[in-house]
Amino acid sequence: MAPTEKDRDILGRTLWGEARGEGFAGQVAVACVIRNRVNDGKDRSWWGEGYADVCLKPYQFSCWNKNDPNYPYLSGAKEIPPTQFAQAQRAADLVISGAEADITNGATHYYATTMPKPPAWIKDATQTFRLGNHIFFKDVP
Repeated sequence: MAPTEKDRDILGRTLWGEARGEGFAGQVAVACVIRNRVNDGKDRSWWGEGYADVCLKPYQFSCWNKNDPNYPYLSGAKEIPPTQFAQAQRAADLVISGAEADITNGATHYYATTMPKPPAWIKDATQTFRLGNHIFFKDVP
């Protein structure tokens, strides 16, 4: 399924909401996680079909939760600062096109170390990468 303009927009918004404080490399890393979910090799994946579907899957990316402070920006009620959004869109474009290699080594999950405690799912998962305040994992049960 070829990515659409909606996929590009939703992925860019997700990267801004999830990783704007992690710089360009952090946004690329989060985009790689999303691409790994999109390309999981399964028909009718649990994650969803395509970038927008994966990003908007309930409770997978907290920035899309209606009670999250990022949500008014992502939904369009408030404007995302244009230069910040341009950077997130650039990261989205590079990952969607395949121009950026998977720096996360196959991660399908990550969490921010700024959370009060690590999520329970990391117990049996394989850590693949760490960048800034994000730790990345694969083989999550």
